[in-house]
Order: sequence, then C-alpha cells, then structure tokens
Amino acid sequence: MKIGIIGTGKMGSHLAQHWVEKGHQVMFGSRTPEKAVELAKQFGGKATGGSMAAAAEFGEAIVLAVPWHAAEETVRALGSLEGKTLIDITNPLLPEMAGPDTEIGTSAAEQIAEWAEGANVVKAFNTIYFVNLDNPVFGGKSASMFFCGDDETAKAHARQLGKDTGLAPVDCGPLWMARHLESVGFLWIYLAFKQGKGTDFVINMQRRN
Repeated sequence: MKIGIIGTGKMGSHLAQHWVEKGHQVMFGSRTPEKAVELAKQFGGKATGGSMAAAAEFGEAIVLAVPWHAAEETVRALGSLEGKTLIDITNPLLPEMAGPDTEIGTSAAEQIAEWAEGANVVKAFNTIYFVNLDNPVFGGKSASMFFCGDDETAKAHARQLGKDTGLAPVDCGPLWMARHLESVGFLWIYLAFKQGKGTDFVINMQRRN
C-alpha cells in the first residue's frame, strides 16, 4: 500500500518503521519539505519525503500525524482527498491536559471529516503511545488498536495497517464512536503523565478465553 504520513513526529516515524518492514511504500509530508526528506533518509531508501500535498497525493491511505492544534490548517493544505482513506491519530487535548478541545457532541475525527470533504476518515492509533509501538505485546497479547469509521474500505486499510504494526485491531463501529476513542486516549494520557504511572502500559480489550 502507498501511505502518505503527514507530519515528521515520533508517532508517524514509529508507524512508518513497521510499515516499510512489511513492504508498504511510505512518503512523509511536512510544511517544511526538507524535514520530511531528512526523516525519510533514516529508512535506508525505503521511504521518501516532500511537501504535505505531495504526500497526500501519493498515498492511498493518508495518516494525519500532526498536533491537534495544527490539524485544520494542515488538512486544508492537503488538496483534494476525494475517495482517499484519511487516518486520524490525533488526541484533541487542551493545554495542560485541561480537557478535550472539541465541542460537546462531536470529535476531532468528525471535525476532520468536515474539513477533508470527500475523504473517508478513520479514527485509529490514538490510544497507544509511540514508545509502545516498539514492542506492542503486553502480558503475551498484542495491544488493541481501536478504530472506527463510516467507510468499509477505509476501515479495511486501517485494520491491515494495525495488523502490520503488530497490534490487534478492534472495530468500534461508525465514525461518531471516535468521541469515545478520543476519551480512551485522554484516559491513557492522564494516567501516564498526570498520575505518573509511566508509559509502559496499554488499555486493552481482553477476552476471558
């Protein structure tokens, strides 16, 4: 699969490492294309870099891996996303973790779907910390990758990319369920950083048998 990763941060680069190892083609995009090119060099010729619009055009699936405060400006700079899978991994928190930076009754993913007209938005990867992608096995089981969306093809893309990251995909239903997935992300962040529990844990769906 061709994957455009918008952003040059740790989450996007850790995801990319798994995906290039599985044979996917990755292109990083940045508002500073030189940063994306430099990051791509770390992948030994298995990734490329350029502008955000170029990475969006390149990808069958596009991963929005920028801070929430930059999401709207970024999405509007990507050009036409008609028919493309857009995977939103953001957690829309206010500064100092003061609460969600979204209106009641909606989610970051739903807002992104409004900004990215024609794209098939999926919420995914927002409940696991980038460090845990290096070894996503806890208690002998793969960490859950909760995801949701309205388009089955886009969800299939997200499911496959989750598996290729070593995670266990859990389909949580339509896109409005992102309101709850983002709450799970907030919970993890609060426990890890506000309560000082550290980052070596995940929130999983675990069956009895």
